[in-house]
Amino acid sequence: MTSGDIKSDVLVVGTGAAGLSFALYADPDIRINMVAKAAPAESSTQQAQGGIAGVTSSGDTFKSHIKDTLIAGGGLCDKKTVRQVVEAAPERIGDLKEWGVRFTGGEDNPDLGKEGGHTQRRILHHGDSTGREIEDKLLKEALKKENVRFYTEHTAVDLIIENGRCVGAYIIDNRTLKVKTFLAGAVIMATGGCGKIYHYTSNPDVATGDGVAMAYRAGAEISNMEFIQFHPTCLYSVRETGFLITEAMRGEGALLLNGTGEKFMERYDHRRELAPRDIVARAIDSEMKKEGVKHLYLDIASCRGPDFIKERFPTIYNKLKGLGIDITTDKIPVVPAAHYSCGGIKVDRRGRTSINGLISIGECSNTGLHGANRLASNSLLEAMVYGNVVAETIRDELKPVDLLKIKPWNYTGQRLPSHQVFIEQNWMEVRRLMWNYMGIVRSNRRMKEALKRIEIIENEVSHYYWNYLINNSLIEMRNLVETAKIIITSALARKESRGLHYNQDYPRKSKRYKKDTIIKRR
Repeated sequence: MTSGDIKSDVLVVGTGAAGLSFALYADPDIRINMVAKAAPAESSTQQAQGGIAGVTSSGDTFKSHIKDTLIAGGGLCDKKTVRQVVEAAPERIGDLKEWGVRFTGGEDNPDLGKEGGHTQRRILHHGDSTGREIEDKLLKEALKKENVRFYTEHTAVDLIIENGRCVGAYIIDNRTLKVKTFLAGAVIMATGGCGKIYHYTSNPDVATGDGVAMAYRAGAEISNMEFIQFHPTCLYSVRETGFLITEAMRGEGALLLNGTGEKFMERYDHRRELAPRDIVARAIDSEMKKEGVKHLYLDIASCRGPDFIKERFPTIYNKLKGLGIDITTDKIPVVPAAHYSCGGIKVDRRGRTSINGLISIGECSNTGLHGANRLASNSLLEAMVYGNVVAETIRDELKPVDLLKIKPWNYTGQRLPSHQVFIEQNWMEVRRLMWNYMGIVRSNRRMKEALKRIEIIENEVSHYYWNYLINNSLIEMRNLVETAKIIITSALARKESRGLHYNQDYPRKSKRYKKDTIIKRR
């Protein structure tokens, strides 16, 4: 081992709910290095508004939550995983409370929300900023842990594979541009999603598909990446991008209206505004194309009084008020936006990938819980449950790395790209390409065209990557393109429509494709 190596028992890439919960559940004598490419709190967890699903009331049952999850998943959920996660919910929610998370209504009378696809009120929330509350409390607790060390402004470049086992990662310090060698007995990918691949997204800027791309390059199996969930209601505004309008608003009675002020959801599904997200997003997309408009409307003002709206949705109320929209009187302009990746790095029920020593949790993983479409508010639950599961089994995965001799990172270029406009141009092109050709409704022709164009961009990015000094922007661009190509390739392989993947050329489900799509680098 060279003197420049940074070693630990476990390396965790990502500091959202999944990574932080693992750090809190892990034995205190396990040394953990946690890497965040920005500030630790900058994650999709922090931006989650709705809440965390779980059976906590006497009128609800595990059977009901399991059934709702399976129906939303379109026949591709792993039933044992669904049961494992649903039945662990009360205990994991209890842990959140122990760590200081406060849910609206308090311990004795929690205010349970209802969202699309749920047949019961089972969503625990902290107003409309549940994710921020959870992220803040988990981070606060993790910072107290003597066995946990944070490396902020550090971006993972590539995993290190030695004799078929993952033993660490090359990671760049974004401030000095020095690439460091992090070695560990096991590596946990907890990098979140890939929403920034799309033009409209609710995701933070850090969601560039890093974990999936890195694991793919290392040879791990990636599954079901064609299933990208589009949240039906993201704010449409020229002044603000990516601001989510929580599904809980529809759970409290808000109505979707087209450009003429007409309610339309009853034409698409008997559950109307509370149908699963794939159905609602396609309905909105259809209405927008029919009318030739850029957005539709969400109306809470005609359904609920001003006091209720301000108390239940304070974050949204204050944010939109600053943009000149008073949601107690005005309709909200909304558009669907890329929100969540239901596929990811394929893992077993202990979080293990197809590469020894590499574990994946959170949105970048595919546990089998979500199938072809995630049930609302199951994602924070999955992060907590698998953080605990992996903490219980991590000792079985740890291997000593003290005697390893890993070559330091070899710079391929000695100067930064001369024009940042290259990154900006390709970034915009990929996001527009994916939105127009790989969005809510797809076709063979559009997908094949998307693949041709993404391969051209891939060659350009590769040239810059191997001939210039790398930085965070170039690494993200590389991962963005790689993950986009995986999504396209996965979608082309599924010759049917199921859940979040709707192909006009194959508009029905097929028993032949009631299976996972698995992609692996050759």
